[in-house]
Amino acid sequence: MSNSPAMEIWLQKLHAMKHFDPESVMPENLVVGPAAAHWLTPEVTGNPTKIGVLADIPALSMEFYLQEIPAGEASDLQRHAHESVHVVLRGSGRSEIGPRVLPWAKGDLIYTPPWVWHRHYNDGTETVEMLLIENSRLLDQLGLNQRESAGLVSYNQFRGE
Repeated sequence: MSNSPAMEIWLQKLHAMKHFDPESVMPENLVVGPAAAHWLTPEVTGNPTKIGVLADIPALSMEFYLQEIPAGEASDLQRHAHESVHVVLRGSGRSEIGPRVLPWAKGDLIYTPPWVWHRHYNDGTETVEMLLIENSRLLDQLGLNQRESAGLVSYNQFRGE
């Protein structure tokens, strides 16, 4: 009995997996510095923050950004299908994540669950700098990534409270 065309394809994939050599397909950009960031201005982001896209990092499932929030300013109220973690590199502030208001400072990690409204505020006198890590590339590959902005309003204003 011969194999069907679908089974032949499956067997070829199995063979490829068993004999995969990851070093033969390693990407070039294994080290990427902050100078590689492509900065989006507030006109593009729709809020006072600056976003530095680190598109040269060859990760397949994660996306990396630098974010700067000027003193006294905030991001927009937004939600998205992916998870995200902000690593605070400089400054202090607070985040609205759903109905919760959480303070943070340099060295903290801020986790945003999928599809929860959130907004980040700089309560300090210096520019806040953060490294943002998202699993958005994975959701992009699956056709499931979505992002939505409610604009420059607080969570309570958005909810009509």
